[in-house]
Amino acid sequence: MDPRQQLRQQMRRSRRALTAQQQKTAARNLLANIATLPEFIRARHIAIYLPADGEIDPRPLLERCWAMGKKTYLPILHPIKHNRLWFAPYDASTPMKRNCYGIEEPRLDKAPRRPAWALDLVLLPLVAFDAQGGRMGMGGGYYDRTFAFTQGDAALRGPTLLGLAHELQRVGKLPVASWDIPLAGVLTDHHRYLG
Repeated sequence: MDPRQQLRQQMRRSRRALTAQQQKTAARNLLANIATLPEFIRARHIAIYLPADGEIDPRPLLERCWAMGKKTYLPILHPIKHNRLWFAPYDASTPMKRNCYGIEEPRLDKAPRRPAWALDLVLLPLVAFDAQGGRMGMGGGYYDRTFAFTQGDAALRGPTLLGLAHELQRVGKLPVASWDIPLAGVLTDHHRYLG
C-alpha cells in the first residue's frame, strides 16, 4: 500500500477513536484558538464544513459566526465539474441533503452560491498536516482544484485558507505535490500553526 494511503488510514482511525467528550473538548478549544485570530475577526464571508469521519467539529465556531453577524457557507459538490466545490449560504434553517459521500450539504434547488474567490476565509478539514502548512486531504483533490486560481503567474489573491484539525493529526513532514494548494496555516485544539 502507498505510504500516503497508509498515513491517511492511520490518521482517520486515530480521529475516529476519540470519545464524544474528547471531541466536545476539542471543539471548544478550537473555538478559543480561532476566536481572536485577526483573519477570523475581519472575515465577513466564511466557508466552513460540517464534521464527518471524526473531523474536528467546527459547529461551535459556526454559532459564534452567526452571533457576530458573519455569513457562513458550506461546500457543495459541483454538479458538473468533477472534483470541484461550490459554496452555498448556511444557517440553522438551511434545507440539507446528503451527497454521494454521505456528507450533509445545502440543497441546490434554490440556494444561491458564492464564488470561491469571493470568500474571505475558508476553514477546511484535513486528514494530516505538518507545521509548514502541508495538508493531506481525503484524496479527491476538491479543495486543491477549487482554489487552483490562487496559484501561478495569473493568480488571484482569493480567500485565506486555514485547515482545522485535531493536534493528533500533525506529522513531521508531508510530501507536497505541485498541485497541492498551500494553506496560510492550520488551527488545532491546542495550537496555531500559521505561516
